Amino acid sequence: MATYDLLVRGGLVFDGTGAPGRSVDIGVRGGKVVAMAPDLSSADADEVIDADGKWVIPGMVDVHTHYDAEVLVSPGLGESVRHGVTSVIYGNCSMSAVYADPEDVADLFARVEALPWDAVHSALKEHKDWDGPRGYRKVIESLPLGANVATLIGHSDIRAAVMGLARATDYAERPTSGELSRMRAMVTDALDAGFVGLSTDRLRFSKLEGTRFAGRQLPSTYATWREYGALYDVVRRRGAVVQSNLDVEKRPETVMHFLLSGARPWRRSLKTTLLAAFDLKSNRSVIRLLKAATGALNPLLRSQVNFQLLAVPFHLYSDGMDLVIFEEFASGTAALDIRDQLQRVDLIKDEGYRRRFRKEMAQKYGVVAWNRDMYDTEIVGCPDESVVGKSFGQVADARGVQPVDAFLDLVSEYPGKVRWHTTIANDRTDVLNESIKYRHFQLGNNDSGAHLRNMSFYNAGLRLLKRVKEARDAGAPFMPLEAAVHRLTGELGEWYGLNAGQLRIGDTADIAVIDPAGLDDSLEEYHEQYMEEFGVSRQVCRNDKAIAATVVGGQRVYSYGTFVEGFGSTVKAGRFLAAG
Repeated sequence: MATYDLLVRGGLVFDGTGAPGRSVDIGVRGGKVVAMAPDLSSADADEVIDADGKWVIPGMVDVHTHYDAEVLVSPGLGESVRHGVTSVIYGNCSMSAVYADPEDVADLFARVEALPWDAVHSALKEHKDWDGPRGYRKVIESLPLGANVATLIGHSDIRAAVMGLARATDYAERPTSGELSRMRAMVTDALDAGFVGLSTDRLRFSKLEGTRFAGRQLPSTYATWREYGALYDVVRRRGAVVQSNLDVEKRPETVMHFLLSGARPWRRSLKTTLLAAFDLKSNRSVIRLLKAATGALNPLLRSQVNFQLLAVPFHLYSDGMDLVIFEEFASGTAALDIRDQLQRVDLIKDEGYRRRFRKEMAQKYGVVAWNRDMYDTEIVGCPDESVVGKSFGQVADARGVQPVDAFLDLVSEYPGKVRWHTTIANDRTDVLNESIKYRHFQLGNNDSGAHLRNMSFYNAGLRLLKRVKEARDAGAPFMPLEAAVHRLTGELGEWYGLNAGQLRIGDTADIAVIDPAGLDDSLEEYHEQYMEEFGVSRQVCRNDKAIAATVVGGQRVYSYGTFVEGFGSTVKAGRFLAAG
């Protein structure tokens, strides 16, 4: 009988603690790391991964995903696994799929996360066989998971289940004392079942889809701070986590998050992670203000507030107007309220609507996510090939019209067929490098599993490692490689209370074997792949030379562009990660 089920041999091993890399082999048996030493014998192993010249790191942890529906129909979660991610957290932004009925869940997810309503609804309709968090966990544990999964419980999910979606999205309605007690009990049940914590939402452009309440905001946004405080108190007592979205237009609200997180003589501090730290093109002061706020208020109020940072430039793609940033202003929301493309064209062609749209596009005061600069765009697909490669501003100049009108003309002439691109944040190399190192910015906000046609940051961790490697190779390092690995792995696992992100004897063998020669420009290339389960062409990342192997639970599940046979169907590698 072999000593090891799997041997990872010859690599430079980073254990996820921040320690420098070591040239040791890793022996795995029964899904656990049982040996870490030089020159372990290949003859003693059933399977050997040759890691010579490679970096061996703990599987990366993606703390901000929206795989709640996808995990039910495609449990391999291959778009993460193929990039060295072995553990994911979903249930973010107040949305989970535990308590509410399938129609409500589809209404919650479809618009704000740009997921097909029918696909989300059918996934829940077909697979929902639980009546609470414990039952939900059992269903997830029965799936052939390709990655480890952990989840938050969503406030909108709870609120819709307790109050009904109509009352939960009405400012005139407040939960009764009995309803609030029930919500607190539901949070308790979720934490008892091993959930990571609670997610809430304050973003005004987080909107519902569906035929009943389309255009209303997510239920969580209608809550009072008293309601948040009552629920947060449950989370605080358990030492769990709160994730929320910051409404940066309301500056006083920023302070409220710190106050709710802060310790008092009678209570501990509350771990709080907020969206999001961006170096916005539209307002360069935001990133500085968030650093100043966390640096000053965390020690002053004894709070634990971190902001999630996307560690790469924030590139966005859109088919016409189907992009969440149009929810920032009323005329954009009015267009998105109309899902039928031809009916939307009628609205866009109306001159009164165009006047409102032009006026609101020109209003850039306050904090907005998008700079709304039509010259800072690129058309990447259109039936009129003469405009491809140009900005809407350039098209406007050629046609002698205003840039906004050139945009509206094209999206109304070719409904759903004008694909374009812009970068809204994180475009300054020096600022992003400094932000990546900042202690109160967590590496996250990848939005994996959401915005299928708008973005793809599944490989953000690999792109960070490429960034670190290139800076080092150029003689201008900004961060040690071991520190970057720690930020992507052990730091996140420890903060969220998960058994993930480190490689030590006794740890579960979740491993990414990275080929540094494959950390090239392919990581930034644009790709699409049809997603049969959701019936949509999905924006993805394809950098098959970068990952020599992904190991989950001691099983090699992926290598250089190829998944093992049975991945996501018969091979069960991942597990439900219980917090605590």
